[in-house]
Amino acid sequence: MELLRFITAGSVDDGKSTLIGRLLYDTKSIFDDQLQAIEEASSRNGSDEVNLALLTDGLRAEREQGITIDVAYRYFSTPKRKFIIADAPGHIEYTRNMITGASTSDAAVILIDARNGVVEQTRRHTYLAGLLGLSEVLVAVNKMDLVDFSEKVFNDIKDEYQKILEKTPQIAHVSFIPISAKNGDNVVKKSDAMPWYKGDTLLGTLENVQIRDSSASRPFRYDVQYVIRPQNDEFHDYRGYAGRVLGGSAKVGDEVEILPSRTKSRIKSINLGEEELQSVEYPLSASIQLEDDVDVSRGSLIVSAGSAPEGTRSISAVLCVLSSNGLKEGVPYFVRHGSTEVQGMVNEVTYRLDINTLEKGDPSGDLKMNDIVGADIVLSDELFCDLFTECKGTGSFILIDENTNETAAVGLIGE
Repeated sequence: MELLRFITAGSVDDGKSTLIGRLLYDTKSIFDDQLQAIEEASSRNGSDEVNLALLTDGLRAEREQGITIDVAYRYFSTPKRKFIIADAPGHIEYTRNMITGASTSDAAVILIDARNGVVEQTRRHTYLAGLLGLSEVLVAVNKMDLVDFSEKVFNDIKDEYQKILEKTPQIAHVSFIPISAKNGDNVVKKSDAMPWYKGDTLLGTLENVQIRDSSASRPFRYDVQYVIRPQNDEFHDYRGYAGRVLGGSAKVGDEVEILPSRTKSRIKSINLGEEELQSVEYPLSASIQLEDDVDVSRGSLIVSAGSAPEGTRSISAVLCVLSSNGLKEGVPYFVRHGSTEVQGMVNEVTYRLDINTLEKGDPSGDLKMNDIVGADIVLSDELFCDLFTECKGTGSFILIDENTNETAAVGLIGE
């Protein structure tokens, strides 16, 4: 079956963990011992009802505070599709966790508390979802039971959210669904309390979301992570290159180019464990053997011949600052691009995003955690990059603080 990865995002206490718990509960994807454990945990916390949020909030600190801190992944399936859910925290200081979950997702479910409407984190998470290439967004207006299932409240939130979409053209399709995660209204089963809503349930919408990731149709990009030399009698002359396909596909016999040496060869064999394949495609990991003994090492990029990106020592990118220490211009950082690492620094900040208006504003001032900025970055050595819109794997990077080894920012390469 087709697999859909999606992330739940939104502000604090919008009900993300409860929604996932409801999805798992109503699709009968919970084992009896799991259900018993959360019933006992709910009772210990003084609740008369089963707290379904405990299915994803597994850390002790999460259960004590009733908040989500780290991304939790859960798996379930229906007769139509398999799903991997990433439950992202809503607190602003955990924006890095949201980015981590969204970076591997195909779609986003943005929750909005019907009592509060669109808030800052709604705008931030929607904008980040668009930046990260999630063209499908489901807006779940939660806690409708606390506003008497009001159609007016739902329509007002819908109208306000449309203003965000005007600033995020990357999002191709949006669905609006009124729900109550706690009671299960319009999550898996249609709600009798909202007869004015004629659309599908949240699960029904997820089952029919179109996966629009175009990475598989792009030119072949293969990031070499390890050179395999068994040096035993059975594989005496074997030299393979283990890595991950970042975009496109390739088959045995295809001509390829190795970067940065720009030498050319052909694919001799492709292996997945002990299984020999005739082709490999995004996003699989495999080992590739070439016909010629050429210089290939960790950090090399194998691409389809004639499609190699130009090497560059400067890139323009959108940065999201992740470190509590902020980000500084003119200070050296490690730039990790795939398995390659070079030195670089922020040469100039071109704009800072106003998260309330989603307008590109004045870049002056210190760059603080969670700032989203445009920047020009200079590099100590060549990198072979694509635009993020062309290939996510070769169009993104992270900046690492040289002193603390902390991730300072994540970058998406633009024009």
